[in-house]
Amino acid sequence: MASVTASSVKFSSVSCFIKQNQVSNLKKTSLSFSGKAFQSRRLPVLRFRVACSAKDDTVKKVCEIVRKQLALPDDRDVNGESKFSQLGADSLDTVEIVMGLEEEFGICVEEESAQSISTVQEAADLIEMLLEKKC
Repeated sequence: MASVTASSVKFSSVSCFIKQNQVSNLKKTSLSFSGKAFQSRRLPVLRFRVACSAKDDTVKKVCEIVRKQLALPDDRDVNGESKFSQLGADSLDTVEIVMGLEEEFGICVEEESAQSISTVQEAADLIEMLLEKKC
């Protein structure tokens, strides 16, 4: 029975744009399996999810809109990882945030997509995806 030893697996993620099988603006990340040997019949199934992050400018604009819609004080930290619920938003506030984003960026967010947004980063990523489709 053959065995495989994986010393490291390197892949890239973070800020990227995918267009016609091209990927750019990647930041390196690594995953290590030092000293682990797996029998060929029992190789683990590894699944990687490459997340493409929105541009910093888009995230900043989304932060501004969220801060305005929720009437948050200037000293309240709002960043890409901020969850709307932790900022005090209820479902109506989230709808108003999405409407503000649609107006600011000239996009239309489908109800299904709007319901899946829970963080500033998710909103920014969705905006850039919709802007890319629009072009």
